[in-house]
Amino acid sequence: MKLPLIALAAMLVATPLAAQSLGEKSGVNSALGIAPKTADFVSQAAVSDMFEIESSKLALERSDGPTKAFAEQMIKDHEKTSIELKGLISSGKVKESAPTALDSAHQAKLDKLKGLKGTDFTKQYHDDQVSAHQEAVSLFQRYGKGGDNPALKEWAAKTAPALEHHLDMAKKLDN
Repeated sequence: MKLPLIALAAMLVATPLAAQSLGEKSGVNSALGIAPKTADFVSQAAVSDMFEIESSKLALERSDGPTKAFAEQMIKDHEKTSIELKGLISSGKVKESAPTALDSAHQAKLDKLKGLKGTDFTKQYHDDQVSAHQEAVSLFQRYGKGGDNPALKEWAAKTAPALEHHLDMAKKLDN
């Protein structure tokens, strides 16, 4: 167990430019409570919003009443946070660019959902919502506590409670 951690630590030290992205992608930063780099935060927040919106649009077509109500709320709230993030970028307060398409991992999740119907779709959507919101809560809390861009840090801290509420709502979908 110690050897893989030592190897990972050596790799992170040896590649400082890629370390943060690798640490973020691998989950190491989350496990250690390390704030993501601004570029990683912007990218992951934007992709998370896009996934929430697109997967929730599918849920509106394919799921039950309680899930559709949840999906409507996700679309509304994540469109709002997307607009806010883009506003921070366009105002110059954040000097990063947001991706305009899903990354391969989120696209694969969306493609999987597109292939499902009925209870299979609903169960997968519920599972995806819980895991996506767990990741988002961690991302926003970590950046809100330790991010290096003051405007983005304030926004992340302000947005985190809504994401925590989304996570609570997602966990209750199967009850």
